[in-house]
Amino acid sequence: MVRWGVIGPGGIATRFGNAMTAVDDGEIVAVSSRSIDRARDYADRFGVASAYEGVDDLLADDRVDVVYVATPHSRHEADSLAALAAGKPVLCEKAFALDAAQASRMVEAARAAGLFLMEALWSRFLPGYRRLRELLDEGAIGDPLLVEADFGFQKPFDPAHRLFDLAQGGGALLDLGIYPVQLCTFVLGLPDRVVADGVVGPSGADETVAALLHHRHDRLGVVKASTQVPMACTARIAGTQGWVDIPAFMHHPDSLAVHGAAGTHTLDTAYDGDGLRFEIEEVHRCLAAGALESPVMPLDESIALMRILDDIRAQIGVVYPGL
Repeated sequence: MVRWGVIGPGGIATRFGNAMTAVDDGEIVAVSSRSIDRARDYADRFGVASAYEGVDDLLADDRVDVVYVATPHSRHEADSLAALAAGKPVLCEKAFALDAAQASRMVEAARAAGLFLMEALWSRFLPGYRRLRELLDEGAIGDPLLVEADFGFQKPFDPAHRLFDLAQGGGALLDLGIYPVQLCTFVLGLPDRVVADGVVGPSGADETVAALLHHRHDRLGVVKASTQVPMACTARIAGTQGWVDIPAFMHHPDSLAVHGAAGTHTLDTAYDGDGLRFEIEEVHRCLAAGALESPVMPLDESIALMRILDDIRAQIGVVYPGL
């Protein structure tokens, strides 16, 4: 049984708690929050033995085998480094950090300590993305040449909400844009050039972003994200011999539509329960194997993704406090 400590009992941690109920070899034994009342409420909902105010007591708890960092983006580096310093492996929510420099420090600390670290980019572990990887490796659409993907919705402006609060790493890019961007790197590898533009809202956070990613051999990624514009939230991967359509929501699809020389067929990639369970299972697999990182979501790619987001953010003029 792998025993988890959860830092930050917010919305994504609630999903994590629900997902854990479908995992046979894991349980949450401790939760911490800046508010002891919120920690206790989470503990009550999920049958967690210990609720702590602040991270120190959780990190000192010998029952905790691994830590899930579910705090806002602005806390990812500090909370992950604290857990690693306490000798705890870490699963850290996406986006991995505020920028590539923070991500690099997290990775360096994990490697120096010989501890497991992984970005919780849950899409990569879902049946749909695993099947997509197989299709690409099989050459089902030939050589992929173009990825188009978007993820956006309309949310009323609230300067205190994490999506609009720069102090928490707010903006469409880190929260939503990472999904289309990671699809581009998943399919085409890392880009060598990025061109971006966007709309910055009254809080200084990006509200709508569009970027063109140029990859080697003249392959392209076209990505969009928004907290103000409702988007299709779909993706298409076009190759020399066909294309794959990923329906909404592109970051956790229930099916894939493959259009090739033999015609069109739809693959069922649906799953039961909350899809976060697949990343939990990957952490358990890696810990059991003594692996320090996941081959599905390598640490070097997490750093590279942050560099792409840094490049986009710089071009649209978004600056996080303290960076």
